[in-house]
Amino acid sequence: MPELQRLAPEHADALLAFELENREWFARTVPDRGDEYFARFADRLAALLAEQATGRCHFHLLLADAEVLGRFNLVDVSDGEAELGYRVAQRIAGRGVASDGVRRVIALAREAYGLRRLTAVATLDNPASLAVLRRTGFVPDGAVSVAGRPGLRQVLSLVAEE
Repeated sequence: MPELQRLAPEHADALLAFELENREWFARTVPDRGDEYFARFADRLAALLAEQATGRCHFHLLLADAEVLGRFNLVDVSDGEAELGYRVAQRIAGRGVASDGVRRVIALAREAYGLRRLTAVATLDNPASLAVLRRTGFVPDGAVSVAGRPGLRQVLSLVAEE
């Protein structure tokens, strides 16, 4: 079974390979990271790790035999809330890996990070991501624009209703 690990310096090579291998596929539904991201990947990774150390973000990789299958991130952590973002490798898409990873990060958000609410955004032309969010308990919370593309903001409460 793939293992969810917190982003660490030793993931650099595998993470870069994942991003490069899936770049075109990701760009179909999310804004491309741009050539500069890849040219300065080591600097970008160092910045992410520094940000993670502050507690404002929690970055996770889903790994199988040291290969990255997906990224599952909690960003903009503040006042018990965070935004969830994720992406999985094209070759394993449609096999429940994204839903499993999101469920694992939801559990971490609640149990390890003490969060009470998550938000997520997906473009309307990404029905697979919208389905993952729906399957994992997120509910629609309004229309948004993502790099000029129509999208949907979704929310998930992590606290039990009284």
